[in-house]
Amino acid sequence: MTDELFARTPIPKAYMTLALPVVMSMVVQLVYSMADTFFIALTGDTALIAGVSICTPLFTLMLAFGDLFGLGGSSVIARLFGAGCKDDGKRLSIFCFYGALAFGIVAAAVLLAFEPEMLALLGAEGEVTAHAAAYYSWFIAGAPFVIFSLVPTNLLRTAGCPKISMNASILGAAVNIALDPVLIFGLELGAAGAALATAIGYICSDLYAVRYIRRHCAELSLDLPGLRIDRTEIRAIFTIGLAAAVTNFTQTFGIAMTNRSLLPYGSDAIAVMGIVMKIIMIVALVVVGLAFGGQPLIGYTYGARDKARLKKVIAFALQAVVGTSVVLALGLALFARQVVHVFLEEPALIEQGVTILYWQLPAIVFMGIGLVLICTFQATGKGLPSLILSLCRQGIVYALALAILPLWFGYTGVIAAQLAADIVTVVIAAVLYRISLAK
Repeated sequence: MTDELFARTPIPKAYMTLALPVVMSMVVQLVYSMADTFFIALTGDTALIAGVSICTPLFTLMLAFGDLFGLGGSSVIARLFGAGCKDDGKRLSIFCFYGALAFGIVAAAVLLAFEPEMLALLGAEGEVTAHAAAYYSWFIAGAPFVIFSLVPTNLLRTAGCPKISMNASILGAAVNIALDPVLIFGLELGAAGAALATAIGYICSDLYAVRYIRRHCAELSLDLPGLRIDRTEIRAIFTIGLAAAVTNFTQTFGIAMTNRSLLPYGSDAIAVMGIVMKIIMIVALVVVGLAFGGQPLIGYTYGARDKARLKKVIAFALQAVVGTSVVLALGLALFARQVVHVFLEEPALIEQGVTILYWQLPAIVFMGIGLVLICTFQATGKGLPSLILSLCRQGIVYALALAILPLWFGYTGVIAAQLAADIVTVVIAAVLYRISLAK
């Protein structure tokens, strides 16, 4: 199945076969996120809502840990499959599965041991602390399952089973949504119930994926006695995995930097920006799914040393991502005022939201180009360029944009900083691509 899909299927069909399930998984996760927030908000307890909200960075942390083995392993294994080294790819998949599980157990033990310190770092104070602690304890207890989930999600796509990967994600989200009202309200567990629902959702997702791999996926393995790996292979996995993890970390820093830069303009500015970013996320997740969905195909083709097909795959990825992002951005721009009005009532705040949205929409197009090139570097094992770009968009370049543009343009400089950072990141990406891969 792997060779048929990756090597012989026409590029548009192969790419979209891999990418569309990722897009669907992203949309499902967004729906889950909104549903989870909805159920917590129904309690009307602001301390509870705040306690759960301040634990949000924990998700980013777990996803970053999972990327070390999931995206890192996917990159190396896709190239091995392309080179015809199926047994080596299968062998490395064992390391990724059990490495993620072991890492998750250790991470959970450490984070539970330092719970008071972590809660203080997250900003838990006063009556919020009890709710945050309840959520934290149960979520961290389930952390090994969250971290582990990133491995089958990525490796199943690499093995040519994107629909199974999507089904696992949908199952986990559905279980989570179903359990939220039962545990939060029915059993009156509050924050602990929300965390427990999340953990159980991931457990169900993991069990579904593991069952499929054991019964139907010959390209991957969970046979622990077959585990053999050397330092070079571990380094190759973590080189790409680290760059992917950095992307998750910089997103958290980017949100914090934006909020800090908006402080001089009042709490309304921060609130409106937060709402606009939730709106943008709908489009962004589709673009992210399209960009990352084709990563296994790029890695396989690179491993097969088929340069002509590789160039066509990258060209199609850029066309698909840019075309989709332009259409979605234009559609959202046409109905900007109506969409913002769904979340805001005050005319002045609506106008402010529309202005911010107009500045953010072009950034989506440049973000898409940058993501395709980041995925290309990750898929082809180019760790340094991938790390550099991961540090740029919402890291170093964004920080510089936030430091410089407001000095010249004030409030407009703050809301235009992401667009400026994305444009500069794409220029850097193009240069790195010419140096590393365009030969």
